[in-house]
Amino acid sequence: MEYVASLLVLVGLYVILASSFNLIIGFGGLISIAHPIFFALGAYTVGVLSTQFGLHPVLSVAAGFGISMAFSFMLSLPSLRISGDYLLITSIGFQLGLLEIIKNLDFVGGASGLGGIPNVVQGNRNLVFAGIALGVALVVVLAIRALVRGPYGRAIQAMRDDELAFLALGRNAMNIKIAIFALGSGVAGIAGGLYAYYYQYVTPDQFQILQSAMILTMVVVGGMGSVLGPVVGAVLLLLLPEAITFLNLPSGIMGPLQGVIFTSLVILFLFLRPQGLVASAKGSAAHGGQS
Repeated sequence: MEYVASLLVLVGLYVILASSFNLIIGFGGLISIAHPIFFALGAYTVGVLSTQFGLHPVLSVAAGFGISMAFSFMLSLPSLRISGDYLLITSIGFQLGLLEIIKNLDFVGGASGLGGIPNVVQGNRNLVFAGIALGVALVVVLAIRALVRGPYGRAIQAMRDDELAFLALGRNAMNIKIAIFALGSGVAGIAGGLYAYYYQYVTPDQFQILQSAMILTMVVVGGMGSVLGPVVGAVLLLLLPEAITFLNLPSGIMGPLQGVIFTSLVILFLFLRPQGLVASAKGSAAHGGQS
């Protein structure tokens, strides 16, 4: 039961991450691979505020949301004003550069990581955190569903599908891009805060490029631009590595093997089923189905 509960915690966290990333890349059409750094910022914000200031857990997670949003502007404002393609290039440097800065900051533990994050729940930690993570994931999915099905969501998708026509109508595409990038990044910060409280220890190695590949794979395999797609992708991609662990491979092989699997799945789905397992409403209409 403990094993299942711990797996459910991960499912909840990665549903939050994949859904928030899908808001950026799937609905907004903004190509970035820096999502794990906002995950990290939320985790480190909670770690610092809880260990050094004793801030209430809800306020700490809310601060992680705000800090992640604030740092998203540092990435999106300069790159989006030049060209959308520059967001991908700058996101790589932003991800790697900020991780290097974190590794050299003593007050966040440097390269060795930040420990001593307090336990904030009573009773069975795994079951409680499973309920919290899944509950927050449900709220995030429903909130994104409400957003993309409303007037603002239709404007987001219109901008993604034909930005020139969108601009010709007098709409401000730049403001929408910056807003959805900030919102998606902030939600990743919430996932980071929950992650920090659950594991009570964070280190820069937990937020490397492999995390980017994993989250991207969840979105592509599940269905980019679909509300339920990232949920399906997150569940599938978390169960697959668990199945691989039963092969009892050395840890030096396990990590690279997971990276190869994630990359291969992205390539296969892009060529064989680009709409993913759960097609978006637009993709379903094109194929005569339902989303």
